[in-house]
Amino acid sequence: MSVLLIHPPAAKAGEPPLGLAVLQAHLKARGLNVCVVDANRDAYRYLLRPETLAVKAGPAPSTRLRRALRHVDSSLAFLCSPAAAVHAARYATAVRYLNDALSLYDGVSGSERLTLGDYRHGALSEYSEADMDRLAAGEEQTLFHSYFCGELLPAIKRQTPRMLALSINYRHQVLPAFELAGLLRRHFPGIPLVAGGGMITSWQSALRETGMRLPVFDHLVSGPGEQPLYDLLEAESRADYLLEDRSTLALEPDFTDLDTAGYLSPHPVLPVTASRGCYWARCLFCPEASSPTHPYKAFPGHELPQLLRSLAQRWKVRHFHLTDNAIPPSALQALAAQADRLCDLSWYGFVRFEAALLQGDLIERLARGGCRLLQLGLESGSQAVLDRLAKGTRLAIAAEVLRRLRQAGIATYVYVLLGTPGESPDEARRTKAFLEDHADCIDYLNLAIMNMPRHSALAATDAAGGASPLDLYLPVDEHATERRAARRFLQQELLATPAIKAIVNRTPPLFTSNHAFFFSPKLQVETSRKL
Repeated sequence: MSVLLIHPPAAKAGEPPLGLAVLQAHLKARGLNVCVVDANRDAYRYLLRPETLAVKAGPAPSTRLRRALRHVDSSLAFLCSPAAAVHAARYATAVRYLNDALSLYDGVSGSERLTLGDYRHGALSEYSEADMDRLAAGEEQTLFHSYFCGELLPAIKRQTPRMLALSINYRHQVLPAFELAGLLRRHFPGIPLVAGGGMITSWQSALRETGMRLPVFDHLVSGPGEQPLYDLLEAESRADYLLEDRSTLALEPDFTDLDTAGYLSPHPVLPVTASRGCYWARCLFCPEASSPTHPYKAFPGHELPQLLRSLAQRWKVRHFHLTDNAIPPSALQALAAQADRLCDLSWYGFVRFEAALLQGDLIERLARGGCRLLQLGLESGSQAVLDRLAKGTRLAIAAEVLRRLRQAGIATYVYVLLGTPGESPDEARRTKAFLEDHADCIDYLNLAIMNMPRHSALAATDAAGGASPLDLYLPVDEHATERRAARRFLQQELLATPAIKAIVNRTPPLFTSNHAFFFSPKLQVETSRKL
């Protein structure tokens, strides 16, 4: 085998990793023998095995844990069945049992926490070079250690790859990935070890500026990765430590090695994308504006409908997640134009509150072509705040988009950001008023308090003091006046408002937006008819 691509824990295990599926398709098309292992999904399933849980629970688990352990198998089976998308209360119960079972795993130090939605290590930081080195050296462990040693390493040994590559896209993956990298280095010392993905790409500038190395890896790849990996395997590269790919633009994924039915989801969902980067990339609260992970590139819009159609046919899947930072308007137009060809499919993804959405019957045609939910970043109900953030959103347009989406039967998942620099109490209350006024057009809400991107133009020039070079955000002082005020406003005003609280309570626990579109009215009707 030429290369084994590994998706390490921990991330939501609701769908296959798109980046590795695209990478596999591209490298296979160029004649290389490529395999993919979703170690994230497999780790969750390993940790949820009754025999693994029984050993961890010991002879006298609490009543709550006993109840959860008794229902693990049935809860997992239900969560992965179409019935879970129809019975919201039973869905929530199944998720709670599985999450309670996962609470058994707190690591050697007792400071780790794994849920179906994320992973935390209370004693180690994913932005600390020293902590990464300790994990890679085997001086520290994560709660995934038994899975790595008992399942993953023996499987890799059977495959004998020429190269091992880890895709680290989310901060919850960093610490487990470095522990895994150290194990791979010690067990397979002669095999080159490469890391790439969104986190590595976001660290690229800091690594170059400081000369820092992550010594457990032979090479770090920023950007898509298709060309650097190919060059390394074909011995065409100069074998620099830091490799960059900003030219490759691959679209079609290959899910051959990723059992689409094995994910924690009521229906199999395949991720696809119409672009890389963000076509707006000006929001001052977003890292994509100050230090973009990928320069913006879009695929020809007309290719997306055909891709959905071909993937549906090949993998027998009807549900898709468009993973773009914001789906480009050209892609939306193409999907609407092919609505009749896509009407038996369903999909969801992020869009901006754009006036273009209101042109003609675009929204109605998107609904006819399978759009079941759109994620939209509102951020604030104050136009002054939006202007300060360079959001490029007009509240009047946002209100009309929400109204039209409701009329068309497309569910909405709206994102709100509190505690932005200079936000006054009156501006915060304008957000509350907007949400109340449009509550009947909002299906789900994500309410968050802002973390400042390290290189944001909103940040004070000396604000990075004490931060690691790898930190993506500035240090947070939870006791700062503005942050305390934002937290108080969230708890005492927003969540105390019945209409807003009702929307928040509808959000699927832990899986949030990944499963929310299953509970959209149109999709629930379609699913109910087939049960």
